[in-house]
Amino acid sequence: MTGERAAEKVTAGHLRRDAYLYVRQSTLRQVMENTTSTDRQYGLRQRAVALGWAAEQVVVIDEDLGRSGASSEGRSGFGRLVADVGMGKAGIVIGTEVSRLARNNADWHRLLEICALSETLILDEDGLYDPCAFNDRLLLGMKGQMSEAELHLLKARLRGGQLTKARRGDLIVPLPVGLVYDPAGRVVLDPDQGVRDAVAQLFATFERTGSARATVKAFATEGLRFPSRVQTGPNKGTLAWLPLVHHRALQVLHNPRYAGAFVYGRHRSRRGPDGRTHQVLQPRDSWTVLIPDAHPSYITWATYEDNLRRLAECAQTRGEERRISPPREGPALLQGLALCGRCGRRMTVRYHARRETLFPEYLCQRKGIEEAGAVCASIAGEGVDDRIGELLLATVSPLALEVALAVQAELEGRAGEADALRLQHVERARHAAEAARRRYLAVDPDNRLVAANLEADWNESLRALGTAQEEYERQSSKAAPLAEADKARIAGLASDFPALWSDPRTPQRERKRMVRLLIADVTLRREDKLITAQVRFKTGQTAIFEVAVGLPAYDIRRTPAEVVAIVDRLLDDHTEAGVAAELNRRGVISGTDQLFNPGMVSHIRRNYGLAARHDRLRAQGLVSLQEVAAHMGVHPSTVKAWRRQGRLVSVQVNDKGEHYFEVPDHPPYKPIGRPAKGAKASSPPHPDAPRPADHPDPGGPDE
Repeated sequence: MTGERAAEKVTAGHLRRDAYLYVRQSTLRQVMENTTSTDRQYGLRQRAVALGWAAEQVVVIDEDLGRSGASSEGRSGFGRLVADVGMGKAGIVIGTEVSRLARNNADWHRLLEICALSETLILDEDGLYDPCAFNDRLLLGMKGQMSEAELHLLKARLRGGQLTKARRGDLIVPLPVGLVYDPAGRVVLDPDQGVRDAVAQLFATFERTGSARATVKAFATEGLRFPSRVQTGPNKGTLAWLPLVHHRALQVLHNPRYAGAFVYGRHRSRRGPDGRTHQVLQPRDSWTVLIPDAHPSYITWATYEDNLRRLAECAQTRGEERRISPPREGPALLQGLALCGRCGRRMTVRYHARRETLFPEYLCQRKGIEEAGAVCASIAGEGVDDRIGELLLATVSPLALEVALAVQAELEGRAGEADALRLQHVERARHAAEAARRRYLAVDPDNRLVAANLEADWNESLRALGTAQEEYERQSSKAAPLAEADKARIAGLASDFPALWSDPRTPQRERKRMVRLLIADVTLRREDKLITAQVRFKTGQTAIFEVAVGLPAYDIRRTPAEVVAIVDRLLDDHTEAGVAAELNRRGVISGTDQLFNPGMVSHIRRNYGLAARHDRLRAQGLVSLQEVAAHMGVHPSTVKAWRRQGRLVSVQVNDKGEHYFEVPDHPPYKPIGRPAKGAKASSPPHPDAPRPADHPDPGGPDE
């Protein structure tokens, strides 16, 4: 485009605004080596001056030197350019080519749209463009597409070279801690013995515990640290010893490089809506390259696959893929092993507490949860677990003394390995302190600033050495070898499997591990009052047994029928308190294994429909206080006085002191039987004497 035609697009409104020159190089290496390209970009300032802008109006934005144009993420200079264009500050945007401004169509077309709205021109080495004109905008769009396609071609060439080297296993990729490259570029085990021992200890601990979380707990209990390479910052590549955490243990266990395999393509890069790149783990059949036995390893490939299988079994968030959960502290022996005999799904465990004791219940509730329906099966686990223990005791022969000694030697070996790792940490701290001392002694004493810093480093190293030494001594005292008496006791327990199984000091988790070593799964099915269990051993053998369904809790707590009959008989002659006292005297226990009280007797009477005592007495012809007083034409107080004097026959109705009376044929003028001790016999009153009702007895209500 000629200068005259270009000048036609520049108006006074454009010249009143500033000219923005955007300068960018993709990498810092290009900035340092490709100086000609950078100078060409800065040279476009003269083009703006030639079009009519003053030199002081040219704003240079070079904040993005060393940043890729594949995305606007992290390019503060490009963001500033777009913002100023949108606010109408720019009359023209200058760049050597479209790729300098953006290699992403989304960013490029956003800039074009904003330039068109603000009537901002765009200038590159090929000419001047007006985004408001259709032809110029069409040409700029095609240039943006070509720039993005060029970036794709560049990446494809680079990736092609990487794939070629990866298929040969020669591609240099970051290695996990414990593996390094030797001077010849070959992968070898880390020459640091402490690093190798720590990695080996992690795999050995997982082999023993079967759980990543248990591995982390074992490291924390032993006070062990795990190495890590610093990936970024000024200390990149240095070794740091940190406490082992759960996600770090999972990274090590899932990494096939520890099994000696070269892999490429385990992760796939995906750009999210926020513009950031995320790594997505791919399944094994989607890996680009997998070369087993490519370099020295810590574990075999078979051990690596077995570790993955055990981790998948212990996963808590795999839904239908979840198989066997890790053993917990609960008493349910078949936790994670029980299968439903109706639908075949794995059963879960629910515990019920009765008198501070947990009783397991195996539930098949997956379908009920998904479809909001009823529970498929519910089986009490107490009787089933007892039979499983009996089956193991009958199936497994007692452990030999050689096995017990081997187990004991393994425990001592584990303690020795942990002690060796802690000792290496002490030696490493001692070496660091010695190196700090030598640096301090080698410095010029007149250089006080350097000497002071080196002295501080030496003191810090000495403090770290003291801390490591104290930790080593503390852990060593905790891991003291067993005495001969303890060894004999352990050997005696280990040589007798029934004693080991029945020992109350054996943790329930260890019993579950014993079960899992022998049993693959147990299928449970309940029919009426019988539970059928089919046991499948890991050797392929099977065993079937049946367990009678236990009574429900309400039946267990129900009062026996013979006790109800005794209560029925005693109510004829006793109040509820008297019945309770008589039952306790006879040693009768309630359904809840408790002594009787009046409230319990009343509860039994109502629940079993036994006749109340007052109904029983009325059936015998006895009447209440008011009824007998009305029949005799006297005041109730007089009746009570006659009862106390023994002139009337009465029976106590309840524990409130109320009585029922036999109806006499005529008023009692003399006591029935002998008078009470200390009481004086009274002569019958004269027929003309006042009625007793005229002189009421001052006594209170019937007791």
